Amino acid sequence: MARRAARDRWVQVRSVRAPVIEAGPADTQEAALFVHGNPGSCLDWEDLVERVGDAGIRAVSFDLPGFGRADKPSSFPATVPAYGTFIEEARRQLDIERAHLVVHDFGGPFGLTWAGRHPEALASVTIVNAPPVAGYRWYPLAHVWRTPLAGELLHLTLIKPTFVMLAKRGHPRGLPAAFLDRMWRDYDRGTRRTVLKLYRATDARAMSPVPPSVFRELDRPALVVWGMHDAYIPRRFAERHREAFPNLTFVELPDSGHFPMVDDPDGLAGTVLPFLKQVVGT
Repeated sequence: MARRAARDRWVQVRSVRAPVIEAGPADTQEAALFVHGNPGSCLDWEDLVERVGDAGIRAVSFDLPGFGRADKPSSFPATVPAYGTFIEEARRQLDIERAHLVVHDFGGPFGLTWAGRHPEALASVTIVNAPPVAGYRWYPLAHVWRTPLAGELLHLTLIKPTFVMLAKRGHPRGLPAAFLDRMWRDYDRGTRRTVLKLYRATDARAMSPVPPSVFRELDRPALVVWGMHDAYIPRRFAERHREAFPNLTFVELPDSGHFPMVDDPDGLAGTVLPFLKQVVGT
């Protein structure tokens, strides 16, 4: 499993308190900013945060409202724009002026919505198995979550073996038991409510309110890394990122699934670290 991150802290954005993991130099306003997806947490990134910090680059990740150990108030809107706003307010509290965005899963729409609204703070983009800003299609489980009563019934009857089976789909190497235990522990009543609200508020055809043309005009350095056995966001959607980032660098992880940071941490780090070393400070 992942090594322990160097530093822990908390951030509070309005009424939501969320844990933060951070590594690397603390006295710089340039940082790699890691955004988790559904149903993840900042600890999904723990190993990579530590490795980036060891390379002398500030690395920061925090739980988003409704996930992990963050507060899970029923009043939080759980929409993509609301998460973009949360990222911005947390970024300012953490004194990050120049962000190298690293996103996974639903963290893609969250992070890219933030980036499109605050281009002055965006230095580069790394996308790990995340849907494109436009042109995505829901997978079967997402359709269940989006359907009133069906999503609630799924959550009422959900047991750990079923949850583990769904999480492990498309991972030929498997996933560590400790990771699965943590995901299940975090998938509590508050997170289940958040997931239903999020999926029902999101249109797969336009995951982010920021169109691809915005990112084409910005032309920031971009890296896309893909676990090729992803059962939830298949390889064909990786190509859609070129609509927003035509000059991106694309790297395949042939034996990885939806969670490369967990089932192939060396392969992911071996791709992301050289990219960040190249773009940080330029």
